Amino acid sequence: MSANKPLTIMLSAGESSGDQHAAHMFLELKKHLPDIRGIGMGGAVMRQAGIDIKVDSSSLGVIGLIEVLKHYREIRAALMRMKALLQAERPDLLVCVDYKEFNLKLAQFAKKQGIKVLFYVSPQVWAWRSGRVLTYGKAIDMMAVIFPFETAYYEAEDIPVRYVGHPSVDKVRPLHDKEEDFRRFQLDPTKPVVGILPGSRMNEIKRMLPVMLGAAEKLRNDHPGMQFLLPQAGSIDDRVLQDYLQQTAVPINVIKNQPYDVVQCCDAVMTTSGTASLEIALLTVPMVIAYKLASVTYWLGRILVKTPFIGLPNIVAGKAIVKELIQHEATADRLAEEIERLLSDQAYRQAMINELQAVKEKLGEGGGSKNMADLALQMLRERQ
Repeated sequence: MSANKPLTIMLSAGESSGDQHAAHMFLELKKHLPDIRGIGMGGAVMRQAGIDIKVDSSSLGVIGLIEVLKHYREIRAALMRMKALLQAERPDLLVCVDYKEFNLKLAQFAKKQGIKVLFYVSPQVWAWRSGRVLTYGKAIDMMAVIFPFETAYYEAEDIPVRYVGHPSVDKVRPLHDKEEDFRRFQLDPTKPVVGILPGSRMNEIKRMLPVMLGAAEKLRNDHPGMQFLLPQAGSIDDRVLQDYLQQTAVPINVIKNQPYDVVQCCDAVMTTSGTASLEIALLTVPMVIAYKLASVTYWLGRILVKTPFIGLPNIVAGKAIVKELIQHEATADRLAEEIERLLSDQAYRQAMINELQAVKEKLGEGGGSKNMADLALQMLRERQ
């Protein structure tokens, strides 16, 4: 590196959670290297952190074979732009954040260019296609994992790996106390509050929000005073959300940019799987997980996926502590039934809270973003 040229780190994140993880890690890195330059692919949170976004990923976060095929041209174009950016900029380090298949291809290309690769958030090799450990091992210089049990899969193949901790442990912090949030959101503390978390991707909204709103209608019919909160993901456009909300007579209080304050106010939550379910677990709020995929994707998953769970709280616990309603089971009736039980069956409710507390303890004290920044700093110094 030239003494006059600032260090450059390139980050690649294709989904809302990755956008946040990359942003927090970059802000921690800047504490050590104030002049470091960040470029790459991401969304609004990375841009706010000072990263120069060359490829906007806000429409790229899709899950499932059919969904990926529908967006194939857009995803391929983004990959080509990122490869061109790698060649033009030749960053001192490429940090691939989640978005597994896309980032694997980008990492493989970077490796051929002699650019160091740090992969953040391991593919779920413990769930399916464990042979991918070797594939990723050939494309990276370091794998940073967010669950402690993941290191063994890489160590077994002599692939450099570091457990950095889950970034959500640090991130999941309400901005206000619960009593203040009740005032701010104009909630009645004598009536139950139910959270609706339909996901941060457009295809999740399309499949899950109508079902969740249907459940809300059933619950509201039985409990006229029940209150509903929906924390709007930054990746979801206002107009898209309103198109669905206008189709229900149930009053839904939509709150922007305060997901943890919303969740802490809830007596129970219906949520999609993924990072959101783990964040609800960290707040120890009872929940039900529901998810739908395209039929082809679902049946392929049934064949290929080895883990019996899709919800991260259950995966971390190693047992079913939260009800999962998948595909044909994800109906308004079943969702309403589970929420009703979480609100009325105190023994059932408390047992889940206790198990969620155990999950929180398993994830440790946090420091994920700082540990990740320290690891990136170490690799940058080795590069010089």
